[in-house]
Parts: sequence; structure tokens; C-alpha cells
Amino acid sequence: MLLVYSTAALLFGFILDLILGDPRGIPHIVVGMGRLIGALEKPLRSAFPKTPAGERAAGRCLVVIMCLFAVAVTAVLLLIYRLHPVPGIIAEALLVWQLLCMRDLEKESTLVQTRLDNDDLPGARTAVSMIVGRDTEVLDAEGVAKAAVETVAENTSDGVIAPLFWLLLLGPLGGLLCKAVNTMDSMVGYKNERFLNYGRAAALTDDAVNYLPARLSAFLMTASAGLLGLDASNAWRIYRRDRRKHASPNSAHTESVVAGALHVALAGDARYFGVWLKKETIGDGDRPVETQDIRRTNRMMTVSAFLMLAFILIIRAAVILGGHLYAAV
Repeated sequence: MLLVYSTAALLFGFILDLILGDPRGIPHIVVGMGRLIGALEKPLRSAFPKTPAGERAAGRCLVVIMCLFAVAVTAVLLLIYRLHPVPGIIAEALLVWQLLCMRDLEKESTLVQTRLDNDDLPGARTAVSMIVGRDTEVLDAEGVAKAAVETVAENTSDGVIAPLFWLLLLGPLGGLLCKAVNTMDSMVGYKNERFLNYGRAAALTDDAVNYLPARLSAFLMTASAGLLGLDASNAWRIYRRDRRKHASPNSAHTESVVAGALHVALAGDARYFGVWLKKETIGDGDRPVETQDIRRTNRMMTVSAFLMLAFILIIRAAVILGGHLYAAV
């Protein structure tokens, strides 16, 4: 029965995120993860020699501690289920709600689109700076729109499909592990002087955790492009050609699908922390990126999420039905 309860919680959590977005005013598991990651940096660095090898060892300890944190939270959730299924379902639904980011990503990126449509470039730069890591003050209007499209495309995998994928495989433990790793990577997984060694384990773990979800996300986004009347054929063509055009083994998968579906060029050179980084261009760039491409990418994200949810429900229904049939034999 636990799988039935967990599936109900997953469905409720998905709907809560879809309608309400990121919960405000209640304890947030991802915020807690972020604070723990930040608090651990100084003591972990102090516990190891101040050498590249020592920093890498400290970073590996960070990954282990955060994984143990995910295990501890899952254990608490299972204890709640032992008390009664109803509070267990509620607790897990709240957890799933906090692990997903569909509605907030749509809201933040739509704000960028609205400000661009109102010819408010400074406001659009400020809005997009909340959802991207690059320096936004050097971006023109098209660059701002492109940055928003890229972050929605990438986070369709990192923030939506990947948590759902790991929730399918390992339940709440999988979702928590995925989010813990993703949060670590977003905080310390930079190739700068401070984090090059300390954040290496987090970055490599994030690459591993997102390896399969990134590729699954590409398939789902290609399907969503077809369902939305976009160019799914070109999305698949550009995906096959450009999916490896990124320093990360995962990031270009969804970006290449979106670039192909919209007939635009994504990625390319960008400035981070005052330093210009050379990056390959993804897509053919048959036309410039426009503000409506933000809305189109958000629709691809939403349809992809529903396709993933449907896949999960079908798999779990089959497992539950199979269990009942086995018990009846």
C-alpha cells in the first residue's frame, strides 16, 4: 500500500507546484539544503589540508553528508507513514511540491518576457539575472530572451524531469538525493579559484545523477514540440547533431531540442563573473530569438512534465496491479 500512498502524494505534489509554484511561508527543504551546504564549507575546508587534494577530499565529504541528509529526511517521512497514512501522504506531497519548480520557472521567465515586451531592458536584465548564472548587464534584448529560453530548457531536465525520474526509481529518497546534488552543484560546482577543487565532487555527482534524465528530457521535449505544433523533426535533427556541444555532458540535450524546435541559435559565448567564456553555438539560427520563444519553451516544459507524470502513473499502476495479481495467485 505504501506505493499507492506515495503515488497519490506525488500526484498531489505535482498539482500543487503546477498551480501554486514554490511554497512561501513554510519550512522549505531546498532552502534548508542550501543553508546546510553553505554552513558546511568552512568546517570542511578546515578539516583538510589547504591543498588541491585536501579541497577535493572536503568536497567529497560534502557530497556524502548531503546524501546522508536525504536519507535522514526519508527516514522521518517513513516514520510519519507508520503513524498514519494520511499525514504521510500530506508530508510527502509537500515534499514533492518543494522538489519541483515548474510554476516558479514559468513565472520568473514570463516576467522577463513581459518586461521585454514593454521595452524595459534594464528590468528584463534584472529579472533574468534571478534565473541565470551569467552576467546579464552586458546582454541586449535578444540576449536576455535567449538566456531565459536556455534556462527554461536546461531546468526542464534539472528541475522537473530529473526529480520526477528519481522519484519514480527511488521514491522520496530519490527525489531528495537528486535535489541535494543539484543544489550542491548550483552553489559550489563552479570552475573558479574558490570552487575548482572543492566543488569537483558535487559537479561530477550532478553529471551522473542527471545523465539519464537529460536524455529522457530530450525525448519528452521533442514529443512535446510535436504535440504543440512546433518542428519536432528539426528538434530531433538538431538534437542528434548538437547535443554534445557543451562542457557539461547533459546541458546541451534539452537546449538542442528547443533550438531545433524553434529554429533559433542558443548558447554561444557568455560572460560569467566578469570573464568571457567561449561556448559553441547550438542550432542553426534560422531567425533571431524573440520574446514569444520564452512562452513556447515554457509550454514545452509543461507538456514534457505531464508526459513524464503520465509515464510514472502508468509504471506505478502496472506495478501495483501486478502485485495484486501476484497476491491473488
